[in-house]
Amino acid sequence: MSKYSQITDYLVSFLENEVGKTGIKKVVVGLSGGLDSAVVAVLAHKAFGDDLLCVKMPSHYSSQNSLDDADALCQDFGLRNETASIEPMLKAFEEMHPNLDNLRKGNFSARMRMSTLFDISARERALVLGTSNKSELMLGYGTLYGDLASAINPIGDLYKSEVFELARYLGVTQSIIDKPPSADLWAGQSDEADLGYTYEQLDGAMKLYVDQRLTKEEVIAKGVDAKMLEMIIKRIFGNHFKRKMPVIAKLTSRTLNHDFNYPRDITL
Repeated sequence: MSKYSQITDYLVSFLENEVGKTGIKKVVVGLSGGLDSAVVAVLAHKAFGDDLLCVKMPSHYSSQNSLDDADALCQDFGLRNETASIEPMLKAFEEMHPNLDNLRKGNFSARMRMSTLFDISARERALVLGTSNKSELMLGYGTLYGDLASAINPIGDLYKSEVFELARYLGVTQSIIDKPPSADLWAGQSDEADLGYTYEQLDGAMKLYVDQRLTKEEVIAKGVDAKMLEMIIKRIFGNHFKRKMPVIAKLTSRTLNHDFNYPRDITL
């Protein structure tokens, strides 16, 4: 049995178990036409079949290629899907704020998409599945309460380079695998251009620093670019707040996230 066959079996079981614990039987996934959401959609379809709903949420900045790729994936795997455009909301916001830079525009787009997805999840009595990979989570490359928000995330412990390999194993639509990673938040946006390095370079360094727990000096001795490693370390710790629940000021004898801690799936 191959590595990615085992990972697939485990993640499908993980989804079935974690969703089942909540008593909810349906899930929704925001489908962008990109790699991460495609992999999560295929895994979720294996677990839930037609109890999965894929939601395409384009804006006027979405590339036609992304829309076509999302449609092709749905056709290839028989995924139940619908379209809920955020274009009217984003255009209204842009009219209110004509001096928006790309960061604000991208953050607003990500949050409108997640607001839309959570609203549809309420309509469907479903859980929202996350699509952020380990590379993005470690580097803080995501929008708080936007694309980082979800109820359950099956790929958060897979680096982007590993998600590519899993996509190949799952038979994800080839055009999705082949195209450069992009969140499609504004025209011409590219993940690797934003980060300044390829995911292959970034993941190789993070596997040494995060997973193997090598020191900075040991990682550099392995041939990793020192400037890139400094950027990675700065981003990992500078964005740690995005990976944690909000900090609550302690005023009583039992405070949430301090000394009132239970497993999230606890039942009475």
